[in-house]
Order: sequence, then structure tokens, then C-alpha cells
Amino acid sequence: MGERVSKAPTAFSNDHQVDGHTPAWVVDALFGTAVALSLALIIATSADTARPPNVLAYVFAFGFGALLMLRRSMPRTVLVLSALGMFAYYALDYPAIGVAIPLVAALFSSAEAGLMGWPVGVALIVFVVSMFYRILDGGEALGFILGYETVSNVALFTAAIALGYGVRARRLRALQQAEIVKLTESQLAREAELQVQKERERFSRDLHDIVGHTMSVISLHAGVASEAVGNDDRAASEALDRIRTASNRSLRELRSMVRMLRSPAEGRETHRVQSLSAIQELVDTAKGAGIEIDTAIELDPSDLSDTVDVAAYRMLQESITNIVRHSQATRAKVKANIRDGRLCLTITDNGRGSTMDHQRTGYGIASMTERARLLGGSLTIHASEDAGFTVNAIIPTRLP
Repeated sequence: MGERVSKAPTAFSNDHQVDGHTPAWVVDALFGTAVALSLALIIATSADTARPPNVLAYVFAFGFGALLMLRRSMPRTVLVLSALGMFAYYALDYPAIGVAIPLVAALFSSAEAGLMGWPVGVALIVFVVSMFYRILDGGEALGFILGYETVSNVALFTAAIALGYGVRARRLRALQQAEIVKLTESQLAREAELQVQKERERFSRDLHDIVGHTMSVISLHAGVASEAVGNDDRAASEALDRIRTASNRSLRELRSMVRMLRSPAEGRETHRVQSLSAIQELVDTAKGAGIEIDTAIELDPSDLSDTVDVAAYRMLQESITNIVRHSQATRAKVKANIRDGRLCLTITDNGRGSTMDHQRTGYGIASMTERARLLGGSLTIHASEDAGFTVNAIIPTRLP
């Protein structure tokens, strides 16, 4: 007597657990037991002696409860059998048990399963049939039947259906919210991955700029050497030495970068080589936005390889941009020094640390982290209400 629950069955709990800790069958068993015992008690204490209850009457009572063990997998079947069972019970002229108690659990279950037409239709049929035979029987005052009995039964039926619908709606909202969160996280992950890829491409373009700059230096000194040959051998020798030094350095960095970046970069525009020596431009930009920045650059850019120098500049650029856009800070500090052959870069501000953490740890941080990783270093962040926001980067001064 199988059936399929239609209309978003995932909103109806067919799982082995309810709320993640109570097995569903235990809840259904308790539910069914409560219904069965309630009906058995009503039958046992009934003053109606038209036909004294026998074993079959109690079989009906416990049958109504046993049906509820199937309420999750076959809610429509449980509802129909409950209604038919109640009609059969009264057809056998057993003591009255009402129409609500045998039916409310089945009405709730079918509404919870999203089968709204069924509980409404069955409740209406049971109510009309019940009222017809009560009035036809003539054993009770018409005012009592149409007043007290009608109001109480309609209220119980309506409450059961509304409660089932409400539980279903709450589960649907929870499922939808979970799906939204999942899709949002997936979208953020894809965007972060895309941003990392863009950073790798920008990294490649930076390498292109560095190599282009080196080649310009080589070309310049090659021209000097060409003019000096035969006229000033010492100048020609010095120019050739500079060419050799620049080309060796460029080749070392190029080999290291090729190992890290397997696919060729497709730069769409040429940028001038940036350097920590240009930090004043970033400071002036921040000051123009009303942020006072103190700098403590305790190194010479020549102590760094060109790639690391550009990476440090990019990290400073991204960090200062985040401060200007998100931090609501008034002061910031940039510190850079070399310890044990590694560049230590720290950027702090006095802005709204952890309250802005979700905005300030986005794609910019992802790209800076990727850049640091590619260079064999690391980048960490720290945010707090009292200490503002801090970015720490540690990178080898030269590529291996």
C-alpha cells in the first residue's frame, strides 16, 4: 500500500532522526501510544451502554495508534484508513470516542507532508457525516450539536492542519536557508578561486615587467659597451659586468617563477615596475582620504629581489586600499624589515577590527595570501575591537 509524498518531499522528515538526536520511530511510537491509550481510556470510562466495549473495540483504539508508525512514509494512506476505521467503529455501535482524537494526528501528518487537499477534504467529509448522523439520531439537543460540538471539532481539525502546515513551512524555510548558505559559500569559493587565478596572472605580468625592465638595463649597458670598445676598455668591461649581473639575476628569477607558474601569462597591459621605494605614493593616497600613515621601512629595496619587491608593494597597496575603504580608521602604520633572510611586513590600523572582519578578509586577502604562498612565505591577519586590524606577511627576500 505504498505511496509517494509529493510536493517537495524533502521538507517532510523521513530521516532516521528528528532534530539530529531523537530517532523518528521513537517519536512516532510515542505519538501512536498516546493516541491509543487516550482512546482506550475513553472507551473504558464511557457511560454509553448501547453496546458494551469488547476486545474488538480496544483493537480499534490501538489500531488508530499503530497506524501512526506509518505517518511519515504513507501519510495519505494513514489519513484515509483512520477515517474509514472511525466510520467502521461507529458502524459497530461501540461507545462514542469523538471524531477528533482518532483523526487529528493523521490530519497533522498529511498536512506536514504537504498534501493539503487531503486533510482539508477528509476533515470536511468526516465533519459533515458526523453532524448528519448526530442530528439524525436525535439523542442530543440540536443547539448542543451545532454549537459546542461543531466549534470544538472544527477548532481541533483546523489546529491540526494548521500545525502540520506550519511545521512543514518551517522545515522548508530551514532547507531553503541551508541551500542559500551552501550556494553562497560555493559562489564565494568560486569567486575567491577566480581572484587567486587573477592574482597569479597579475603575478606573471609583474614578472614580465621585471624581465622587461632588466632587458632595458641590459640594452642600455650593451649600447655603452658597444661605444666604449676600442676607446675606453674599462668602461666597456664595467658595462659588460653589469649586463652579466642583470641577466643572471633575471634568469634566476625567471626559472623560479616558471616552476611556480606553469601556464603562460597573458598580460593585457604593461605596468611600470612597482617597488617599496614608491610607498610614498600610497601614503599620499591614504592621507588624501583622511588617514594618517606612519612608515618604518627599515631596509633598502635593493636588499630584495625584484619579484619580492613588487610583491611587497602589491601587499601594501591592497592593505592600504582595504583601510581606506572598510576600516573607518584614522591612523595606520606600515613596518618593513629583514630578519633571518626574510622580509617581515606589518600593516596595522586603529579601525573597527572584528566588526569589519567579514568585509576586510575577502578577495584582497585571498590574493595577497596566494602571492605570499607563491613566493614561499605566509600571510596572516588579526582583527579585534581594541587593536583594530593587522596584516602580517613573511616572505623570503630572494627566490630560491
